[in-house]
Amino acid sequence: MTATDPAMTALAHGWSALSLLHGRIENRVERALQSGHHLSAREYSLLDVLSRQHDGEGGHLQMRQVADSVVLSQSATTRLVTRLEDRGLLSRFLCPTDRRGIYTDVTPDGARLLEEARPTHNTALREALDEAAAEPVLAPLVDAVRQVQGTIQPV
Repeated sequence: MTATDPAMTALAHGWSALSLLHGRIENRVERALQSGHHLSAREYSLLDVLSRQHDGEGGHLQMRQVADSVVLSQSATTRLVTRLEDRGLLSRFLCPTDRRGIYTDVTPDGARLLEEARPTHNTALREALDEAAAEPVLAPLVDAVRQVQGTIQPV
């Protein structure tokens, strides 16, 4: 295979289109959440992931699982948790069965902010996808996102 191999060139173009779509969506969502709720897209994602936890068996995520869910390193996730904890949106507590484990929960203020921000997030996401669907190179990716949306179970 060479650098000019048509299969590799097509793969690179596909990756470029996916990266472009992701960047546009993230920028649109970021601007909407910042201006309307003083939340970054990552902060929103973290609140959203943590809000889906429950008190049953396996209901709380370890920091590694949280990091995977918000697509950040563990150290970046810990810093993000600390920032939101300082704002009163998250709280930490010791795992009742393993005193070495620390879990994070959304506070009532965090839950309120998340619910206020959810329509903003969803509208910005929908608008970004609608805009991208009008571009021939991005339309197939938008179709794929829309097909997948009903098949993914929330964390």
